[in-house]
Amino acid sequence: MDVYKTIISRRTIRKFKQKPIPEKLLNRILESARLGASAGNLQPCEFIVVNELKAKEALFPALKWAFSIAPRGNPEKDERPVTYIITIVNTKISPSWGLVDASIAMENMILTAWSEGVASCWLGAIDKENIRQIFHIPQNYNIEFVLALGYPKEKSVVEDYKGDVKYWKDTKGKYHIPKRALRDIVHFDIY
Repeated sequence: MDVYKTIISRRTIRKFKQKPIPEKLLNRILESARLGASAGNLQPCEFIVVNELKAKEALFPALKWAFSIAPRGNPEKDERPVTYIITIVNTKISPSWGLVDASIAMENMILTAWSEGVASCWLGAIDKENIRQIFHIPQNYNIEFVLALGYPKEKSVVEDYKGDVKYWKDTKGKYHIPKRALRDIVHFDIY
């Protein structure tokens, strides 16, 4: 899939088939994060891959899913991600720009995954202190995000924005995501 098609077809998915992600593909996803742009090339991001069932079960309650339509957006036990990647930032390396670097890494992983048919959900509504304790993350690391990964078990489509950005789920379980039109957000030469 080319880059543009990957970007415009990617949507957040919160329900996953219970099919493992091959190690080779997982390494490609992580490599895309490692090679992402980094402010001053400081490279403060590190990643915790959560694949083991017990660790995934411990992590799940620390995550908030589909805030706008909870609990309908929460994955059931047989729909949960098969892999999580926790993105952390070493503040001794970069005390100021780590969040930007983490965001770049997340987007690179999301796009690489989707180009190979692996769906994702970028989670920022997370219980960081609980995650710190579960995974023994040192205090000099900021816990920025969790990326949920797996093969999609649901669909999500873009809708034209009609005054409300709130996403919704239809009776068949398909997400509808309103997006503002390009003409409403792009300004040439002057506002």
